[in-house]
Amino acid sequence: MSVHLLMSAGRGPQECAWALARLLCRLEIDATRHGLTTERVQTVPGDRPDTYRSVLVRIAGTDAEAFAVSWSGTLCWQAASPYRASTGRKNWYVIARPCQVDAPVTTFSEADVDVVACRTGGPGGQHRNKASTAVRATHRPSGLVVVVDTERQLSLNRRIALRLLRQRIERGDEAARRAVTVDRWRVHDELVRGNPTRVERPQPPEQAEGHGGRRTSR
Repeated sequence: MSVHLLMSAGRGPQECAWALARLLCRLEIDATRHGLTTERVQTVPGDRPDTYRSVLVRIAGTDAEAFAVSWSGTLCWQAASPYRASTGRKNWYVIARPCQVDAPVTTFSEADVDVVACRTGGPGGQHRNKASTAVRATHRPSGLVVVVDTERQLSLNRRIALRLLRQRIERGDEAARRAVTVDRWRVHDELVRGNPTRVERPQPPEQAEGHGGRRTSR
């Protein structure tokens, strides 16, 4: 099992991008401790070295979904700013949320289409009304239905119906891909500062690197 987690510094200051890099390392250590593997699928670097505006990380292994949930929500890195000694602020926030990466692709096959002859009314004279040259084509997996009666030959109407179904399915897949992309970008604007679901801090030198920070209640 695998799940993708999108971590974003949102529109926060450069310290948030710095905090994201630290939280990402802490997440990777925690994942290893739980027997999971991680992969940085996509990264958007910050303005300073070793910082990220956003990271898409793939988490794989048993209970990967539950682990991702434990690292979801508003995350806080609690430490003094490395860039502005004058600021007293020590809480830097990051948003993390499981997300869908790819929309499913519909494989179009004529074997999945039921085509039946039918009669249609409307303009076209008595020939169109009496002859069963129109076709109704139904794509069973998606439920899409088209009716074509533009030609007098059944075979031509069938060919047109199959082409229309294929086009509608392709447009539907493209719309689904756009929706996935829009949903991922929306995460960047969802950052809520305060009331974090998880708080992490730099570890004292004497502590082992594998120990995490404090998890707050939701």
